Amino acid sequence: MVKMRKIVITGHNGYIGSVLALLLIKKGYEVVGIDTEYYDSACELFTPEFKRLRQIKKDVRRIDERDIAGTYAICHLAGLSNDPVGALNEELTYDINYRASLRLAKLSKRAGVEKFIFSSSCSMYGKNDDDVLTESAAFSPITAYAKSKVLSEKEIIPLNSKDFSVTFLRNSTAYGISPKLRTDLVVNNLVGWALTTGNIKIMSDGTPWRPLMHVEDISRAFLAVIEAPKEAVSGESFNVGVNSENYQVKDIALIVKQVMPGCEVVFSREHGDDSRSYKVNFDKISSHMPHFKPQWDLKKGVEQICDYYKKFGMDQDRFNGRYFIRLKQVKYLLENNKLDQGLFWKE
Repeated sequence: MVKMRKIVITGHNGYIGSVLALLLIKKGYEVVGIDTEYYDSACELFTPEFKRLRQIKKDVRRIDERDIAGTYAICHLAGLSNDPVGALNEELTYDINYRASLRLAKLSKRAGVEKFIFSSSCSMYGKNDDDVLTESAAFSPITAYAKSKVLSEKEIIPLNSKDFSVTFLRNSTAYGISPKLRTDLVVNNLVGWALTTGNIKIMSDGTPWRPLMHVEDISRAFLAVIEAPKEAVSGESFNVGVNSENYQVKDIALIVKQVMPGCEVVFSREHGDDSRSYKVNFDKISSHMPHFKPQWDLKKGVEQICDYYKKFGMDQDRFNGRYFIRLKQVKYLLENNKLDQGLFWKE
């Protein structure tokens, strides 16, 4: 039997990383996960069996060459994972999401890694309601999280070479069930409100546009890059999504209502007018990697989330607690003296 290539996933205990790890294991790859484990036990909806996954507990800022020796590809997902967490301490966001990413890319190149796949974000486009944005569109990042992605792409791309292939995956807004569930993502959040209160609660005016993609399909994009010829992906950036899956938030709510017809759409406007709004074009990823075949659409995903929430017994306390909300979990670890102010574990 031919031994499969070694793949390292940073952030394998995160929302996307845990799904990706299972996908690669099922495909027969040798998978190593590196994660600081902020969310190791707090946010599990169910516990997968990572029987063939070697796990290293380490902050991304402290990864060394021994951790990645003999690796074919690194899927780099580790980081402070959304806008609210990024706003908690903007300088730490740049330290973890940008500087540590650049350091890891340089380390990977020295270690002989062949492919470096960076988990980027369509949020870099910021606010643009008028155009459908391709990979050549100008960036207009609004949050520290989005700005950290722009800086990372800008500084990492010069490392791309014949022997070190760099690829940026600009992910759509994720949704769907993961071993490390998040309810602070728009689709997961709206379904949760509907199930626990009977109201589909929209915090803004509902007009912002979001490109959406199921977490399993985002994971399939990483797999597609791993398995693609280098010439198809080297030095490239790809918007990760499907053209038909650009939605206004109010239209997401209507699909939730279609799946859960007893619920009502409520506009709380707690967050005012959300300045993040962008429609995205996804032609490039399908043309460069025709083997990338997304399998989910929004209605099917909402049905999945609703079914799992019911099976799990999701209630308001769980839905609004720290278990599935990244910002609340990080604050809990800080307030209970588990992490220092630099977000390193206190041993």
